[in-house]
Amino acid sequence: MLISKSGRHVLPSLVALTIATLLAAGCGSSYTSNPNNNTHTVTGSSFVVGTDAPMASVISFNVQISITATDANGNAVQLTSGSPAVDFARFNGLQTLIDMNDVPVGTYSSVAITLSNGTIGYLDTGTAEPTIKSIAANITNPTVTYTLTKPMIVAQTGAPVGLHMDFNLRKSIGVSGGQITGDVNPTFTVNGVNNNDKGAYIDEFDAAVVNTDAGKQTITIQGPHGRQFTVNVTGTTEWDGGDTFSDLSSSSIIQVSGFLDRADATIDADEIAILSQSGFYASGQVTYVNPASGPASSFDLYVRGLLPTTTGLTLGQLATIDLSGSEKYSIYWMHGPLAQFVFNQSGLLPGQHISVGGPASGATSASAVTVKRVVLRHWGFNGTVVPGSVNSSTDSFQMQVNGFAGLLIPQIVTVYIADNCEFRDGLTQLYDISAATNVRVVGLLLKNPTNGNTVLIGHYVDDLN
Repeated sequence: MLISKSGRHVLPSLVALTIATLLAAGCGSSYTSNPNNNTHTVTGSSFVVGTDAPMASVISFNVQISITATDANGNAVQLTSGSPAVDFARFNGLQTLIDMNDVPVGTYSSVAITLSNGTIGYLDTGTAEPTIKSIAANITNPTVTYTLTKPMIVAQTGAPVGLHMDFNLRKSIGVSGGQITGDVNPTFTVNGVNNNDKGAYIDEFDAAVVNTDAGKQTITIQGPHGRQFTVNVTGTTEWDGGDTFSDLSSSSIIQVSGFLDRADATIDADEIAILSQSGFYASGQVTYVNPASGPASSFDLYVRGLLPTTTGLTLGQLATIDLSGSEKYSIYWMHGPLAQFVFNQSGLLPGQHISVGGPASGATSASAVTVKRVVLRHWGFNGTVVPGSVNSSTDSFQMQVNGFAGLLIPQIVTVYIADNCEFRDGLTQLYDISAATNVRVVGLLLKNPTNGNTVLIGHYVDDLN
């Protein structure tokens, strides 16, 4: 059994790991001037964490979001910079960093969340190669306000604090007669969190490298919305694909995992992967592989993430990725030669969540994209448990994948549970799955290299009943 950092393990023949959903932020404490009264406002670090409850038929819900927090005296502060665009369906078992901000110190007991300019995307499988269609969202209650059971207490010194925000797609998006109506009545669960809470962990954040400091072992990165962040690298930081700190350049795009630092709200990285060395990357879900078996010559990718956004690719649409056989393949959070053995040109599957990287000149047309790197990543798969399939001797069970991914994965999938698997939402152990009906497994979708069967290596299992 292969063991990697922090107790992450690889199950029989394969790997494991996880995710869970975040839109985070935080900055160091400072003083800001108030031009109206010539006084100074003391500020502290804050962040916002977002998760989602999935909806089977929705593959994207893109919307602009603005969040304000209010203290007991009625003073309101902005927790987001403007109204960043967020795809809530992208956060299916994922956590990612969206923004950082300083806010005045104080105790914030309520928040107001405003949504605008939303679109709902879905997959049309009426053709051999599925196509993407979308409808405008009619947001019936654009601003929702919540009282926090655990308030956000922002201090000038000490660890960053923030907001955990769970957006429930299933309860928010209207359906009539099995069809999506386009009506959206936003439903959230929100709570205050500390930077070292499980819900504040940054499972994946994709960003472009601005510069590096080898002496301080820090990386300055720029996220999708133009904000810059500092990443701290230590001796315990793991690098995927055999890369090292010295391989970074201003053309690199990386994926980072870690916590916000207790002292200054920078990111303490425990895992880094180089997604591109040529200034372009795209991430999303594989919808079609050509040919279906053997080494693939191309595949279609539903684009959920994109840097830069000025190429021929479009968020929420399909891109065709051409393969030459010279690409570098790796698995995030998995190291060593086993990664190349289970994920390579012959290991691509519809439903996998991956990133591709290469020169921007090879991405001017969505119908023919050339890349140099292909990275398998974690995703949340919703499904129905097959009765009687729980097997304690192999730490596994079987499920029928539902929703968008279920259209791409019609076969029964065997789920292997990682040694450090976390069971949530009422589940506490593998045996509990026997009584469950609908679950979400967050992990890696792989083709078993010995028999070609589709398997899922899970790190989180959520009860969706």
